[in-house]
Amino acid sequence: MQRYPLFAAVSLGLFAAATTSTASAETAALEQQLKDLQSFQVIAHRGASGHAPESSMAALELAHDWGADYLELDIQMTSDGELVAFHDGTLKRTSNGEGHINDYTLAELKDLDTGSWFNDAYPDQADAAFIGAEILTLEEVFNRFGQDARYYLETKSPKLNPGVEAGLVRRLEAYDMINTGRVLIQSFDQESLLKIHELNADIPLIQLVWYSPDEKNEARLTEWTGVTPGPEEITNEDFLAVAEYAVGLGTNYLYDGEDVINESFVRQAQENGLALHVYTVNDTDEMQQLIDWGVDGLFTDYPDRLIELVE
Repeated sequence: MQRYPLFAAVSLGLFAAATTSTASAETAALEQQLKDLQSFQVIAHRGASGHAPESSMAALELAHDWGADYLELDIQMTSDGELVAFHDGTLKRTSNGEGHINDYTLAELKDLDTGSWFNDAYPDQADAAFIGAEILTLEEVFNRFGQDARYYLETKSPKLNPGVEAGLVRRLEAYDMINTGRVLIQSFDQESLLKIHELNADIPLIQLVWYSPDEKNEARLTEWTGVTPGPEEITNEDFLAVAEYAVGLGTNYLYDGEDVINESFVRQAQENGLALHVYTVNDTDEMQQLIDWGVDGLFTDYPDRLIELVE
């Protein structure tokens, strides 16, 4: 079976203008990234967030040291325009703060403790070093890992973070993360991905989807943003529509303990030019099931488990 028929077309479309030796090197780096996506990818979900506070430097360093292929982070914007790695729209769950993250300046957010909650929630993994962990800026992450890592970044709640796309692209360009094939951008928000594509068409994009039972008919699965039909109704044309702007699809595997995708879904996505990445899988039996189905990567809080399994 020929894999990713659109990757070559995307690659040619993205890089046809490269004429100088520098541009040729950049083309090679981007093409290598697309090629690498055809092999299995270990995606460290908010770092090694099963072992350390999510999105913390400790979690990222563990994932990087273990050899994860991508460090995954959610990117939001502070009230003074700084980009930070933080998942929730509100601060309460993973910090000693209150309210919405984008109502605070970076300086105000830096005063928060985003590590102690982990020690309280997971006393068997508590570490005094986690106390006082700071919310990280994207630049701090890049300054720490640079070109030695690849980054899987989500534009999180873009309607609550207006301008996040432009700010993200500017920083990626400033740190030369695009031309060197170091970044993927993902989002549930199709409009946000299309904005990214307009700003810099070289950035490989991943369309996130979430499948769950329809509120009016629980026997029928739907995608919560409507970007595709449900898994049982999706067609080749639906996958191809996503492949017009994205190189991959990121999907949930389960809803309330029940499968929402199957091996046929995986194959259909791949045959229509999309890598298929599944989130967030922490059980080794489930990891193995998805590997057997031929998925192209897994998001996990425990990259060490997944690395051991694929090796």
